[in-house]
Amino acid sequence: WEEKDNAKDSGVKWKFLEHKGPVFAPPYEPLPKTVQFKYDGKPMKLSLEAEEVMTFYAKMLDHEYTSKNDFNKNFFGDWRKVMTKEEKSIISDLGKCNFRDVCTYFQQKTEERKARSKAEKLEEKQKNEALVEEFGFCDWDGHREKIGNFRLEPPGLFRGRGNHPKMGKLKKRIIPEDITINCSKNSVAPKPPPGHKWKEVRHDNQVTWLVSWTENIQNQNKYIMLNPSSRVKGEKDWQKYEIARNLKTKVDRIREDYMRDLKSSEMMIRQRAVALYFIDKLALRAGNEKEDGESADTVGCCSLRCEHIKLHKQLDGKDFIVEFDFLGKDSIRYYNKVPVLKQVFKNLVLFTENKEGGDDLFDRLNTSTLNKYLNSLMEGLTAKVFRTYNASITLQNQLLELTDPDDENVSSKILSYNRANRAVAVLCNHQRAAPKNFSEQMGRMNDKIEKKQADIRDAKQEAKSAKSDYKHNKSEGKRKLYEAKKKKIERLQEQLIKLEVQATDKAKNKEIALGTSKLNYLDPRITVAWCKKYAIPIEKCYNKTQRDKFAWAIAMVDESYVF
Repeated sequence: WEEKDNAKDSGVKWKFLEHKGPVFAPPYEPLPKTVQFKYDGKPMKLSLEAEEVMTFYAKMLDHEYTSKNDFNKNFFGDWRKVMTKEEKSIISDLGKCNFRDVCTYFQQKTEERKARSKAEKLEEKQKNEALVEEFGFCDWDGHREKIGNFRLEPPGLFRGRGNHPKMGKLKKRIIPEDITINCSKNSVAPKPPPGHKWKEVRHDNQVTWLVSWTENIQNQNKYIMLNPSSRVKGEKDWQKYEIARNLKTKVDRIREDYMRDLKSSEMMIRQRAVALYFIDKLALRAGNEKEDGESADTVGCCSLRCEHIKLHKQLDGKDFIVEFDFLGKDSIRYYNKVPVLKQVFKNLVLFTENKEGGDDLFDRLNTSTLNKYLNSLMEGLTAKVFRTYNASITLQNQLLELTDPDDENVSSKILSYNRANRAVAVLCNHQRAAPKNFSEQMGRMNDKIEKKQADIRDAKQEAKSAKSDYKHNKSEGKRKLYEAKKKKIERLQEQLIKLEVQATDKAKNKEIALGTSKLNYLDPRITVAWCKKYAIPIEKCYNKTQRDKFAWAIAMVDESYVF
């Protein structure tokens, strides 16, 4: 970072960029003749393209997606588009298709893959490492930088999050003719596979992507970029948290402003004040406008409709309650009952007057006008910065509150850290579906705890006998044996505490995703400083990917860092 000159201000991201381009998905391998797809009870040989798309569905046969009407309807519609005329005339009903033989074949392939010998696994590992060596790095201004996702996604069926209206549609194979390459003029440009050519080769040093294409489901641009652990990404991350940290010095004034604006004579300003109040207090996303029918009906603060809130003057013994119920990002339900200020409540009553359920709650406001206003208060300030600020400040305050400096047990310190992290995940509504085998996992964990408790009881009995022996015979050997038995109890008790902490964490994290806030919203320097202060190994809080991504933070701060 110290090498940087004023190029950043001119928008130039690099002066030299050279790389080998993407790695394409392997070609389709036709099914063996013995594996048959059946229609209306009879085996049917499909054309190669129709067979490939059929296998995507067969692989998912035992998945809950294939029981969803939208998924089946979208798949069948897209499958028919790749069929020959003859196939189309025969295959007219998905219910008459029998994929079981094909599904069993792929399940067997999976089992064979798992059962490979050590030598075969090693051979594959070495091939992958050679591929990373060739395609996984680029030359970026004389530095060898790691590339993120250099392998292109294979074709398949789109799933989406929640009940996405496009689930089941065909994600087409990406070919070189779809690909735009970005590199410097004076570099050796990547060569396309034989017989193909790139869509375009450009030399745009104002952007940080290396490869780009447009996916066919939602027509979104996709990119190959540098790995999160790279210098460029790390610097961007650092700047993001510095902006959020800077908000700390301005947030009181901003809050005073929106509190005053709650009574503004101008309706747009009142709406903006209430939206800001929600974004600040509830860490709601701003919500970006979408084309109708383009994706699932998800909303954020600015795009809330009247049907997404219910107003209760009194509920559960509390005054002025707003009940939220809507689908947020990734179709994750946001449900919350929140007591609000009387003036906020009065404004919401005003905003919903003479409106239907499908009408916009904030009809004078959108995300871009809100962010434009925020940027006028502080350079770089957006609704997302508020979310980052509130997440980070919550983590820091929770760690101060929950960590017992006198408790030397590392496991209980980690429990405190995870509790603090959980408070942030709840604030940001980072949910996940409970793992399918959750009950089995908890059962196994409880069995381990019971076994450990039994071991402690046995060890105590052994120590009691050893103590009794030592009393009758004060020899050095008997003393050493008694000391060893006491140490064994201590060791087992530590192991029990560790297991109990893990079980508590697992139960509490059943439907909460801790990883999202860790990677995107929490200033990593808070975690690093906390680890250094209490001599907690950083590996206990961050996995390898997170340690690579936050290498800058690990190197930058000591235990005195305050967000």
